[in-house]
Amino acid sequence: MNIEKNKYQDQSLFSITWPLFIEISLHMSMGIIATLVLSGYADNAVAGVGVANQIINIFILVFNVTAIGATILIGQNLGANNIARARQLARSAFGMNFWVGIVMTIVVVTFGGLLLNFYGLSGEVYEYAHIFLTITGLSLILESVSLALSAVLRSYGHTRETMYVTVIMNVISIFGYFIAIKGWFGIPVTGVAGVSVSIIVARIFLVTALLYFVYKKLAIKFHIKDVLKIDKTDVKGLLQIGVPSAGENLSYQLSQVVITSFVVMIGDAALAARVYILNISMVCFLFSMAIAQGTQLLVARYIGAKQYERALKRGLKTLKIAMIVSTVASLAVAFIGDPILSIFTTNPEILVIAIPVLWAIVFIEPGRAMNIVLMGSLKSVGDVRFPVVIGVISMWGVAVLLSYFFGITLGLGLLGVWIAQGVDEWFRGLFALKRWKSQPWLKKKMVRQAAEA
Repeated sequence: MNIEKNKYQDQSLFSITWPLFIEISLHMSMGIIATLVLSGYADNAVAGVGVANQIINIFILVFNVTAIGATILIGQNLGANNIARARQLARSAFGMNFWVGIVMTIVVVTFGGLLLNFYGLSGEVYEYAHIFLTITGLSLILESVSLALSAVLRSYGHTRETMYVTVIMNVISIFGYFIAIKGWFGIPVTGVAGVSVSIIVARIFLVTALLYFVYKKLAIKFHIKDVLKIDKTDVKGLLQIGVPSAGENLSYQLSQVVITSFVVMIGDAALAARVYILNISMVCFLFSMAIAQGTQLLVARYIGAKQYERALKRGLKTLKIAMIVSTVASLAVAFIGDPILSIFTTNPEILVIAIPVLWAIVFIEPGRAMNIVLMGSLKSVGDVRFPVVIGVISMWGVAVLLSYFFGITLGLGLLGVWIAQGVDEWFRGLFALKRWKSQPWLKKKMVRQAAEA
């Protein structure tokens, strides 16, 4: 038993993070490659798929409710050496996401057109968005199950396995993209529809491979009863952690939907430029996301083992590293932004809009790094309500309102939208820093001790 305890408590941040970094890089590169391939097909296809992806991402956040809860609770139980409890939580997370995935698949396929109408799209942009949303939506059940399985593997520290799976999945997807857009092997060009089908094929592989690794590495084999009979106590625990935690991300995605509708008001060129810049800016916060996820896993274990001082120092050390790296990366992107954008499009109208926005990223990214690292760490210690409360207030009261004010009212366009989102990231990040330094887990510890007394 002591061997297990040392194994989970003393795993290094580097050993967890480097596979996560590669995995997240590959996930993000998929979006960039898809955008790049589609840009050679039609700029309107890029805009339509970009909007459809926002809707898909909202539903994926629903699946993350269980995944986030599983990551934190399994990690805390491993840190406390409650191995049997951790395995039971893994089974419950799988069962929950199976049913949630089925429901969300039905919703997207049935009501996809109504969801797209909110954006005010028309013409080719709407057609491309509707095709992508309808076909890709069929595989949401697979995405839901894969998120639960990935969360289980990561909680146990098996980040390399999820990385391997992602590498192969990306190869399958990219191969499918080029067949769909370039007509390789004499196959007719199927455009957005073909790209969507390749995503479904890749997700089928993903689920199959993750099931294999969960069985191979953890000796957990799922049965029909894990789907039909889910422990109510586990459901309550996963939701108590997952709902507030995912609520922050859900609020962000919904606010982005509204902000995107503002960009649509600016024009199709601005909408296409936004999609290109979102893909480029991923490079800037890629490292922050990877190291934040690794830190989240370790902090959960430290809290489970009651190593509170170790948890505090880990969060602050990670914060410094993430802010420095994100600043350097955003500066590099801003300096070479023109040639990078030229890879995606040669449309002069889009380039004129996009290039100034790249410099706004330099302002945004250090604040985003602070936000990503510390909000994630706060969730790991069980302080799940604070991130969603601050998030809702800032995303809607700062990002949405200022995006309209700067972008539409003052006429700054897409640049104004990006500046507004930078203010939002810094606002949330500074509140998170103050909260982390107050060590909220100690207050919970004192409440528990008082109750026991």
